[in-house]
Amino acid sequence: MHLLIVDDEPVIRRGLVKMAEQYSPAFAVITTAENGAKALELIRSHEPDIVLTDIRMPKMDGLELCRSIHEEFPDIQTVVISGFNDFEYAQKCLAYGVKQYLLKPVTKPELHEALDTVLKQKMKGYVPVSKYVEWVGKLEQCIWANQSDELARYLEQWRGYCLDSGLSAAKLRELLGDCIRLLVQRLQERNAFSVSPETKEAIAGHTKAEQLDDFEQTLRAIYRKLISARRGQFKDPMEEAKAYIDQRLSEEVTLEEVAELVGLTPTYFSALFKKMTSETFVQYRIKRRMEKALQLMAQSHIRIVDVALEVGYDDYPHFTKTFKKIVGISPSEYRSQLGIK
Repeated sequence: MHLLIVDDEPVIRRGLVKMAEQYSPAFAVITTAENGAKALELIRSHEPDIVLTDIRMPKMDGLELCRSIHEEFPDIQTVVISGFNDFEYAQKCLAYGVKQYLLKPVTKPELHEALDTVLKQKMKGYVPVSKYVEWVGKLEQCIWANQSDELARYLEQWRGYCLDSGLSAAKLRELLGDCIRLLVQRLQERNAFSVSPETKEAIAGHTKAEQLDDFEQTLRAIYRKLISARRGQFKDPMEEAKAYIDQRLSEEVTLEEVAELVGLTPTYFSALFKKMTSETFVQYRIKRRMEKALQLMAQSHIRIVDVALEVGYDDYPHFTKTFKKIVGISPSEYRSQLGIK
């Protein structure tokens, strides 16, 4: 959840931020603005879930800001802060969907109670855009990486979330259609294949359960189409990643670089790599470097310092320390065991 705090007094802004940071469940993002005009810019670029605004501010006051939010972003919940003398003025915000007022000075219990109220109102029959974009991202990664079990797990979680959200059948049909369109767009941007399901026909069920069934069937059809389009030429992302690392052991290859290569986000790639190999990205790279070092060490004409460079260690002491940690003995001791001086 994203909270935007709007107040022209820096001390009050900082105080509100501190109290909001102590709220549970924690906000993912808390941003601030010093007036309504600046707040509206932020809202248009990074739509927040809740706006907490003072009523008296320069450039654009809280009343005008609430009016703009009500007209352009009706899903955003607003809480108004006012001084005692401004309360009657603040009541004009009723016409703009404001149902929570806080009188200055605001205390932490008062703020948290107001947040509880607006969050309950917001969660009823509403799924934040950021939430379904996050889910589409997960589904995209599963489909692209050929992770059928993960896809099934995410679909089951998504079904439960949607059924508990309080969305009407009409709203759910619209949401699921948007999800499919976004997913198809992302896959086409990868130049994966051409697929354009008619979402109005794809989500044809009358009940919410039927609509979710249609949604799952459509995603599985997209999944099968991608596999078919690859015609058996599918590259396992983990094998592709390992091959890339193995070919560049002398270079400082980053996790982000390899994740981009296989078309996954760094976070998802890191978790998937650990799951599929039982090693972290760094652990795997060190292991492969040491394996190559052992091969090179067996060649008597190659100096140990050159072996270190060949496997990506410009710092020779670091190489010897790592080698001993992995192999159990120092590079020179290993060579001695091979009868190489």
